[in-house]
Amino acid sequence: MTAIYKKEMRNYFNTIIGYVFLGIFVLVTAYFFCINNILEAGTNYNDNLLSTLTMFLIIIPIMTMRLFAEEAKQKTDQLLYTSPVSVFKIVLGKFLAASSLFLIGVLITCIFPIILSFYGDVAFMQTVGGIFGYFLFGCGLISIGVFISVLTDNQIIAAVGTFIAIFFVIMMDGIAASMPKDTATSVAFTCILAIAAAFLIYNGTKNIYAGGITAIIGFAIVIILYYINPLIFDGVIIKVLSWFSLLDRFFSFYMGIFNVGDIVYLITFICAFLYLTINVIEKRRWR
Repeated sequence: MTAIYKKEMRNYFNTIIGYVFLGIFVLVTAYFFCINNILEAGTNYNDNLLSTLTMFLIIIPIMTMRLFAEEAKQKTDQLLYTSPVSVFKIVLGKFLAASSLFLIGVLITCIFPIILSFYGDVAFMQTVGGIFGYFLFGCGLISIGVFISVLTDNQIIAAVGTFIAIFFVIMMDGIAASMPKDTATSVAFTCILAIAAAFLIYNGTKNIYAGGITAIIGFAIVIILYYINPLIFDGVIIKVLSWFSLLDRFFSFYMGIFNVGDIVYLITFICAFLYLTINVIEKRRWR
């Protein structure tokens, strides 16, 4: 894993990608620091973190698009997958390299709240919480980019796919608010979730009976709950999408609240996408 990590870090700084990422990251953060904290004399540094979230639409795809897509295009992925290094270590090494580059950018911009502290009162714990949550949020988006990169051998497709996925994540709350709340649509959505759960079980176990039983149990639960109390399904789409919202977790850190549940959720989110990435590679490895 160490060799993979070092290789990816060298690739970032032997090419323009690492410098472009850091340049954009620091420039955009500095811009919002000047607007929010210097020109408007604000003392809440976390406002800058919130303002720069849309920047992830550009910098995360740039950072992650080549991680696996380039290997597949150059046909070096076969050498990588047949090496003694486990798939887990390959994926983790690449993810840690991308996260380290992101961390370098975050650490560089930590100079801004330090400068701010010389001219005003800065809420230390709130700022630390905001930066910590910002880093976890970014790592969650990086894990999405790693997963999408492994699905294609075209870096442009990987970048566009990551852009769309991150856009959906950032707009999740707005999308959830626009979803229908009626019972019929909610029941249909719940049935789709049951089918998705059955597919995941089948995909993980390769046992069609396990997948089928999961689907039957899911449908049975939906039917029973519907006959007991149909109103329980009202607004279920909004509730589910809100539960999956990464922004909701980030807002806790933005307020300076270290919620263990949010930390566990973000780490679990990262692990889930890394697991999906490993699963895709394992299928190719044994195909």
